[in-house]
Amino acid sequence: MLFASLMFSLMGVCVKLASEHYSISEILFSRGLIGMLFIVALIVLKGGTLKTPLPREHMRRGLIGVISLAMWFYSFSLLPVATATTLNYTSSIWLAAILFGAAWWRSNARFEWGMAATILLSFAGVMLLLRPSFAPEQTAAALIALCSGLISAIAYLQVRRLGQLGEPEYRVVFYFSAISAVTGLAGCLGLPGGGIPFMHAHNLTGFSLLIALSISATIGQIAMTRAYRLGNPLLTANLQYTGIVFSSILGILIWQDQLGWRGWLGTSVILIGGLLATFYNQRKARPLTTLPDTVSGRRST
Repeated sequence: MLFASLMFSLMGVCVKLASEHYSISEILFSRGLIGMLFIVALIVLKGGTLKTPLPREHMRRGLIGVISLAMWFYSFSLLPVATATTLNYTSSIWLAAILFGAAWWRSNARFEWGMAATILLSFAGVMLLLRPSFAPEQTAAALIALCSGLISAIAYLQVRRLGQLGEPEYRVVFYFSAISAVTGLAGCLGLPGGGIPFMHAHNLTGFSLLIALSISATIGQIAMTRAYRLGNPLLTANLQYTGIVFSSILGILIWQDQLGWRGWLGTSVILIGGLLATFYNQRKARPLTTLPDTVSGRRST
């Protein structure tokens, strides 16, 4: 998940730069199309197949993921970037709430309160770092961004379920990329002022950015899918917050952004939250030591 967060941060930088040359629909279309070609090349080199026994699950995951992404992009046009980003990052809190509700419904007392607490700690760091705010007339836009976080949480759980059902990461990412490409194309053709994508002047910088953002997004999706399949979902959700740290560092290096003491404090809190979550998860997963039972002569764990 740390590697995935780094890849998504690089993708975000490329999206910000590429938006000077292309529309959001064109970026979404190219991200999906190039991602599909990348996966096909990977299959040719490493083997595998795109044939799946779970087409409905892939369709459901892809549509929900694209809806969340579109709502997030739309909120960027109505809210300050910091506010839209913070509200979308409530996905980890929503995920913890969904898991808590599922545990309660099943009368399962094993909900990981300690891990959930580290998520809240990391989110407090996000609030310190980004300091979100919005005007009363932006309430509807804030609700859209908040809903994008909720839908993202549902999408992450679907990614985990697909992995548990045996779907390899490359196949999950391929079908999500395909749905993203179709959605982006529909946006290009259907939105006011739209048209056939890329039917305008190009330059090497813009084209290179499209390739870079698409490949980094695809690699990040593969890493994230594997993280949710193999890892503790609450730990994985917590480590997603490191993406904001990576993005802040890239902002300093590329645009000379200034964080200030609150920004550095927020960064530290995010990192501490991630470390505590990792420590908690490792301690929980540590195998029990086998000890002799001196009373019965048997061995107990």
